Amino acid sequence: MSTLKITKKHHRHLNNPFPSTPTSLPFIQGNLFINSQTLPPNQNSPLGKDFQLLWSTQNGGYLSISHLSHPSKSLWSTIPGQAFISAAMAETEVEESRGSFAIKDRDVHLVCDHQSIENIILINQFDDFQLDYLDLDHLKTNSKFADSPVLIITGHIFSKRTKKWLQSSSIYRSASARYWVLFDQKENNQIGFKVKIGQPKFQLHHHPKASPSTSLGRYRRLRRKLRRQRKWKLGWCWFLTRTKGLSINSSSEEELGESNVVETALEFNRVCLTYASERNERFFGFGEQFSHMDFKGKRVPIFVQEQGIGRGDQPITFAANLVSYRAGGDWSTTYAPSPFYMTSKMRSLYLEEYNYSVFDLTQHDRVQLQIHGNGMQGRILHGNSPLEIIEHFTEAIGRPPELPEWVISGAVVGMQGGTETVRRVWDKLRTYKVPISAFWLQDWVGQRETFIGSQLWWNWEVDVTRYPGWQQLVKDLSKHYIKVMTYCNPCLALMDEKPNKRRNLFEEAKELDILVKDDHGEPYMVPNTAFDVGMLDLTHPLTANWFKQILQEMVDDGVRGWMADFGEGLPVDAVLYSGEDPIAAHNRYPELWAQINREFVEEWKSHCTGKEREDPQEDLVFFMRAGFRDSPKWGMLFWEGDQMVLSN
Repeated sequence: MSTLKITKKHHRHLNNPFPSTPTSLPFIQGNLFINSQTLPPNQNSPLGKDFQLLWSTQNGGYLSISHLSHPSKSLWSTIPGQAFISAAMAETEVEESRGSFAIKDRDVHLVCDHQSIENIILINQFDDFQLDYLDLDHLKTNSKFADSPVLIITGHIFSKRTKKWLQSSSIYRSASARYWVLFDQKENNQIGFKVKIGQPKFQLHHHPKASPSTSLGRYRRLRRKLRRQRKWKLGWCWFLTRTKGLSINSSSEEELGESNVVETALEFNRVCLTYASERNERFFGFGEQFSHMDFKGKRVPIFVQEQGIGRGDQPITFAANLVSYRAGGDWSTTYAPSPFYMTSKMRSLYLEEYNYSVFDLTQHDRVQLQIHGNGMQGRILHGNSPLEIIEHFTEAIGRPPELPEWVISGAVVGMQGGTETVRRVWDKLRTYKVPISAFWLQDWVGQRETFIGSQLWWNWEVDVTRYPGWQQLVKDLSKHYIKVMTYCNPCLALMDEKPNKRRNLFEEAKELDILVKDDHGEPYMVPNTAFDVGMLDLTHPLTANWFKQILQEMVDDGVRGWMADFGEGLPVDAVLYSGEDPIAAHNRYPELWAQINREFVEEWKSHCTGKEREDPQEDLVFFMRAGFRDSPKWGMLFWEGDQMVLSN
């Protein structure tokens, strides 16, 4: 039973122009059960130095977090009597086509939708707590709040009703797993939360009518299926990784027949966190979005990909989908999503990891976060206004730098055509006294003809045939305080057919072994419009310095800005140097790409001398297309993506 199926749609010439919405887990709801032997009826516990958590058994039990400056205002709360932690085991299907992705939940094999709370533990001194039970070392390193109380909630999630496991009436299952929820203060206005789910334990019930040999054979088939489940990495609770394989412990016969407990080395690959919302609460954020401001009532997927051509507007979306699978996109597709929101009630939350996630806001009284993984980590923010919340958010993730004056002092003229075309347009603009900041020359690398038209040579060096006298052109523009901006991306095309190349960057990267690989260990050739490209493995330790040298050669010619394009197309079955899960790495990739470019900008400035160091008019600028949560820390500017522009 494979948990991941990938379908490639790159080379289909005719496609369904009305693709269906990807299927996903339904909204999971269950009951909350309280252990009255171990839990007090009401408890108000400090969270760090600035927050508190209220536990109450009223109406079935609920939790509420507030800031001490506004103790009556709930920043996050669960729904009385309702489970707030749930998990599932499901299969994933990803349909992929040239940077467009559709992620689907296929067969759901197990859902634990009910929850018990058995302990609420307040930890004040780590030395008095068993650190081999939970990995709390990261709390000790946070010196600002190292002596602040940390709260841990433990219990079980379980499937209350037995369900068929196999296509047979003789074997049924129920399941349970232990969970841990940790809350700790990160900043003065931020509470961190972490959810971890243990391995499931199955209760198998055999009907008396089934023969022992039949039941044993079915169990063995079940065990083989379970063993083929994809293994997700653990590391939060020490004993979660201890069990290997399967073991069966016999129990007494019940009315339904023989019952066995099966302990497995499986993990859940869907984790849900459910909490309260208000009917009139409006939700804003989620990164770069184009179709909506308020997302209440919608399911918002968080996955970097092409934004789409048309995004539902007809007939352009129909045409785009027809010739390239899902190329039209929809309201949710975006180059730069972010797992962050704030609401009209001044509540805010964001996720810290990179797994595929869905924010389900379809219910009027609750929110459900669905994560593809076996855990969840994020932060809850406090702020009294949208500005305060954004300030607190960017304090944690980082902020872009102040831009140099030159990039906003006039028009950035984006054009193509070669040296003489640029000079001719420049002369015409001077006639009309148009203030110009820069010429952005995307085709500085040269162009080739393909079956869809003229396209760039993805080999990041100047094409002296298209731009003869390149350095003189840059100098002439610089004398009039006009910068030259260029273009690059983390992909490299085959250069066998280019006649005037000085370097073959694809072959250089292949020789250095810094290209993303396929499952055969060969460079992964990623389809892109009319040609395939190799993609830089940004997790490889040699990649960053190698590409920075390419940027250095570009800047040495006088270039002062560029577009750092792409970053959204890492295949979800790629093999990376880091060995990390490529679906999570897919969302991290544009951040790594921005980081390389930003580091080069800072390093170049630190090594400058004389006028280049002192004059802010010489500062470098780059802009991105793709991004994720932490991209503001590394990016300087963001491009809004391909737009449809009508002109007469």
